[in-house]
Amino acid sequence: MIQLIAGVDEAGRGPLAGPVFAACVILGPRHGVAGLADSKQLSEKKRDYLAVMIKERALAWTVASASVTEIDRLNILQATLLAMKRAVELLPMIPELVLIDGNHAPKIKVPVTTVIKGDALIAEIAAASILAKTTRDAEMLEQHLIFPQYGFNRHKGYPTKEHIAALKRYGATKMHRQSFSPVKAVRNISD
Repeated sequence: MIQLIAGVDEAGRGPLAGPVFAACVILGPRHGVAGLADSKQLSEKKRDYLAVMIKERALAWTVASASVTEIDRLNILQATLLAMKRAVELLPMIPELVLIDGNHAPKIKVPVTTVIKGDALIAEIAAASILAKTTRDAEMLEQHLIFPQYGFNRHKGYPTKEHIAALKRYGATKMHRQSFSPVKAVRNISD
């Protein structure tokens, strides 16, 4: 019987700005974290609460990222897999099995199974989804303090009408993914 199962999920594949984050969580059999679900299905308040519970009660958890530069150099899928690999490799213990949300898995040294819609089906992946999302959101709030004109505090870098309008008006920043079409269209970098 498998004892140490790690769940992995990412946050931030679709935005035009900011890093992509991945989290890896080993909950353990008696974690006692109720209400785990796909982070996209939870309110911000509920995600923030559950993130604290996960960090307190999980046997192990990590969060890693791939930078905007890595996203532009590798492409978003490969950068996501890199962030996932980093998250697994940061664990203080070696899981017997790693369950990854979706249908792509990084090359790692432990057995891996991909699970489509795993963030809605498996507690460890749901927990990872919550940690990846809350960490990425916190990063984008930090970026909002530096670049308030873009509204990162509201859309977290996703391609909303507001964000596209700000890109057209102010140009791209170093936080913008230059390889993404709406960003390519504006080309100038503002610091």
